[in-house]
Amino acid sequence: MTAALAEEVRRRLLDEPPGPVTPARVRRLARAAAPLLHETDLEPLVARVCAVTSGLGRLDELLADDAVSEVMVNGPGPVWVERSGVVERAPLVLDAGAIEHAIEKVVAPLGLRVDRSSPLVDARLPDGSRVNAVVPPLAVDGPCLTIRRFRRRAVGLADFAAPPVVALLERAVAEGRNLIVSGGTASGKTTLLNALAGTIPAAERVITVEDAAELSLARDHVVRLEARPPNAEGAGGATVRDLVRNALRMRPDRIVVGEVRDGAAFDMLQAMNTGHDGSLSTCHANGPVDAIRRLETMTLMAGVPLPLVAVRQQIASAVDVVVHVARTGRARRVVTEVTEVAEATGDRRARADLPPRLRPLVSDGRVVGEPTRPRRRPA
Repeated sequence: MTAALAEEVRRRLLDEPPGPVTPARVRRLARAAAPLLHETDLEPLVARVCAVTSGLGRLDELLADDAVSEVMVNGPGPVWVERSGVVERAPLVLDAGAIEHAIEKVVAPLGLRVDRSSPLVDARLPDGSRVNAVVPPLAVDGPCLTIRRFRRRAVGLADFAAPPVVALLERAVAEGRNLIVSGGTASGKTTLLNALAGTIPAAERVITVEDAAELSLARDHVVRLEARPPNAEGAGGATVRDLVRNALRMRPDRIVVGEVRDGAAFDMLQAMNTGHDGSLSTCHANGPVDAIRRLETMTLMAGVPLPLVAVRQQIASAVDVVVHVARTGRARRVVTEVTEVAEATGDRRARADLPPRLRPLVSDGRVVGEPTRPRRRPA
C-alpha cells in the first residue's frame, strides 16, 4: 500500500506545474490521494516521496547518517555501508529502477551521461562526496553505485600518529620537504594529505589539483582545481596532468596533487624539481618501496622518451619523504612508516641505474631516525 501510494503521489507531482518539491506540497497531494491516511503513516510517506523526487531516493536515509563513510550498491538487492570503519549490510533493498534514478540524479546536473555506450562515470555530489557508477553491460548483475562520503569533521595529524611522529611530519612540511603519501584503497591517504596540507604556513599560496575535489583546507590563500571528463560531445575535458601544468603558471608556493595515477607523475616531479618545495601528493602502494616503483612506472607512462636511469634520478632529486598510511584492526588508520629518500652516495652515486635508497624515519609507528637531507626552506 505504501509503495503504491508513494508512486501515486509522485505521479500527481509530475502532473502539476513544475516547482519546488516541499513537504507541504507532498502532504497536500497525499491527503488528496488518501484522505483517510493516518498521521503516523503520512509523515514517512512524505519523506519517502521527497527523497525519491528531489534527492537520491532512499539512499538519502543512509547519507543522513554522519557515521556512514561509504555507501555501496552492488546491483538490485541489499545496500552495504561502511559505518565507523566497519562494513555492514544496511536495512535497505533497492531495485534497478531506484538505482538508475539515483545515478541519473547525480550525473544529469553535471552534463555527464551513463548508458550502454558510456557505462562508467565518476562524479561528485554538491557536498563533495565522490560517486562512481557502473551500468550494464559492464555491471553484469545490474547498475552499481559507490558513494565515498566527504568528511565534514576536520581530521588532524594526531588522529593518525603519536606525538613524536606528528612532530616529525610537521617539521617535514615546515622545512619544505616534498612528501608522497602512500597507502592502499580506503587507507586514509586523502584524509592524511589534507591533515599534512593543513600545517602549511598560512601566508603561502597553495594550489590543489584533484581528480575529484575532496581536499578541504581551512585557509584563505588556496586555489582548488578539479579535473573533469569530456562531455557527451567529447569537449571540455581537462586531466590532472593538464591542471598540474597549469598550476605551474599560477605562482604557487606549494602544489598539492590529490593523487597521481598516470603520466601526471612526470609533471609533479618537474614541479618538485623546479623550486616548488614542500609539494605533496598521494599514490596507491603497499609501502614506501612500492610507492617509488609506482612513481617510476607512472613517470614512464608520460610518453616522454626518458630512460629509467633519468627517471630514477628525477625521483631521487624531487621526493624527500614517503609517508605510508594503513588500516589497522577494523577501523583505525595510522601512519605505519615514514622513509627518507636518501641522496646517492658511494656505489649508488656511481651506479645511477640503481633505485633511490630509502632510509627509515618511522617504523611500526615509532620514530627511529631524523632526516639527513638538507632542508629545502630556511628556518
